[in-house]
Amino acid sequence: MLTTDYVPGSPNWLDLGSPDTSASAAFYGALLGWTFASAGPAAGGYGFFQQDGRTVAALGPLTEEGATSAWTIYFRTTDADRTTALVERAGGKVRFAPFDVFTNGRMAGYTDPTGADFAVWQPQDTIGLDAVTAPGTLCWTECYSTDAEAGKAFYRTVFDWQEQDVPFGEVTYTVLTPAGGGTDDGQGGIMQLGPEQTAAGTTSHWLPYFEVLDPDACAATAERLGATVRIPPTDFHGVGRLAQIVDPHGAVLAVIRSAQPGQ
Repeated sequence: MLTTDYVPGSPNWLDLGSPDTSASAAFYGALLGWTFASAGPAAGGYGFFQQDGRTVAALGPLTEEGATSAWTIYFRTTDADRTTALVERAGGKVRFAPFDVFTNGRMAGYTDPTGADFAVWQPQDTIGLDAVTAPGTLCWTECYSTDAEAGKAFYRTVFDWQEQDVPFGEVTYTVLTPAGGGTDDGQGGIMQLGPEQTAAGTTSHWLPYFEVLDPDACAATAERLGATVRIPPTDFHGVGRLAQIVDPHGAVLAVIRSAQPGQ
């Protein structure tokens, strides 16, 4: 379960790159009830999605050449420069080198060897998101990979994550936990993309899950607002009821009503 006790290797930030930030702010406001607050003129159009005055995600314009709209998950690091060296040593690509964001923190962006983009955040004034796990906030992170074994080896080197393989239908799902965490500290997972998914053009990517009270209503609202439902609301025993959505600009997310113990 995600918490705001951000230990090294845990997800501590999340932002959306969009070709039309105003349209994206309106979409997510209608979908998840968020408001948008600009970080000011010096931030280049970057700002914060908020719920009840607490930052739950961020939004900014696309800045990398050739970039398409996507959610980026950040993991906490105590040393972004050292993490960058580990990424390169493990065969990953540095999309942008570590740099300071005013006095808020230090960040860097990468692509793992299978093609999934992610980033790190080294906190200074800004520790991370103000809320997770509650309705309307980030509650899980998941990597769909063209080579799950290679992905696991890479992240093991970079973050020293603990892994637990569990059966999930006809495939194996690997639950990820920060180094030194317990069984209740799972923060995400890695799953192998199937042949039909790769044949359809799906590439490795990280997928954020947002907790919601009614995944069916979210999926219906998303479609009404011009999004596509990639996976319709579906019950998964012991996991919850979830749907995957592609927003109007192509960014993929999931919404879930998590199962309670015993469900």
